Amino acid sequence: MQCRFCKTELEHVFIDLFNSPASNSFLTKEQLNEPEVFYPLKVYTCSNCFLVQVDEYKKSDTIFNNDYVYYSSYSTSWLAHAKQYVELMTERFNLNKNSQVIEIASNDGYLLQYFKQKNIPVLGIEPTANTAQVAEEKGIESIVDFFGVRLAEMLIAKGIQADLLLGNNVLAHVPDINDFVGGMKIILKPTGIITMEFPHLMQLVENNQFDTIYHEHFSYLSFHTVKKIFEAQGLEMFDVDELSTHGGSLRIYAKHKKDSTKNISENVDALLKKEEDKGMLNLAYYNNFQQKALNIKLSFTSFLIEQKKAGKSIAAYGAAAKGNTLLNYCGIKNDLIDFVVDANPHKQNKWLPASHIPVVHEDYLKQTRPDYVIILPWNLKAEITKQLSYIKDWNAQFVIPIPDLSFA
Repeated sequence: MQCRFCKTELEHVFIDLFNSPASNSFLTKEQLNEPEVFYPLKVYTCSNCFLVQVDEYKKSDTIFNNDYVYYSSYSTSWLAHAKQYVELMTERFNLNKNSQVIEIASNDGYLLQYFKQKNIPVLGIEPTANTAQVAEEKGIESIVDFFGVRLAEMLIAKGIQADLLLGNNVLAHVPDINDFVGGMKIILKPTGIITMEFPHLMQLVENNQFDTIYHEHFSYLSFHTVKKIFEAQGLEMFDVDELSTHGGSLRIYAKHKKDSTKNISENVDALLKKEEDKGMLNLAYYNNFQQKALNIKLSFTSFLIEQKKAGKSIAAYGAAAKGNTLLNYCGIKNDLIDFVVDANPHKQNKWLPASHIPVVHEDYLKQTRPDYVIILPWNLKAEITKQLSYIKDWNAQFVIPIPDLSFA
């Protein structure tokens, strides 16, 4: 296997999470008695560019199909984040009715709706037809397709270019990252701006976030590596923000290299130095991650077994992709966790892949009053503990398994 950016032969295993189904392949009742497809989930570190990447066993066109169940609008904190982003970008870059905003992986219109409210022209690009349809119902024009050079050239031929081109949690999802960034170069106006948000590899390593590894994520990104990938396509970083979202993310700002209208922020060199000081340009930094994951597996499964021995009932909240990675790596089934609550009706009345834990409405939590509630999307801990604070009425406890087992 070769690095998907620099084509160096990959030899260094970052972590092996063994075989796992696609993390969002929820099951119907009929499918519970049918065979499931599992794919290897082994991740490598490139010794040349330090791109951390999974081998492409699960093809993107089978992951992002018409049964895709992730809808961004079901998280109130994520909607608030999107609205704040729109306010910041509109003010910083003087966006108005004459600007064109294009979002790659626009999902259900969770973000573009706020630009539309400001009468700023928007266009969404989204490969999953069911989520794009929800965006269309909000009045957001959406193209159902995968983004890359091919689509960028088609849009250019129609006279469509971006003043602001954005993508949240998509850069890690593309199997051909060179083609993806090459497409962004093509569709960006000469003085246009690109912003991309993605989980920061540094946070993944330092906070044991191995559960963010699943088949939808082809790459795990440092600022150093992303800068190289963009530079290879004639794009230049001019700013970067460190964010708290998804356990620690980056928002990068890029422009055409020939665009002299924007100054390079001191944030760029500061973050490059921070990563270098952490050792991220050395293979040794990426060693021992397997053991960190194993430690979490042992402590989490031991806790569940001990509670079940004591006759306790255990539920979970948030049927998130990261939760499925955690459960499947730990070998947890529905004998240890009784059910999982999720606000997304597209997930309710289905079962988690491999673990076969049923997904239910929040009302069921109130009826059954379990002793423990495992928070699987730990990045939304504050939102969830506030929303479910009533479990304290029956002396239940929240359990957060990552970065280490803790209670709230």
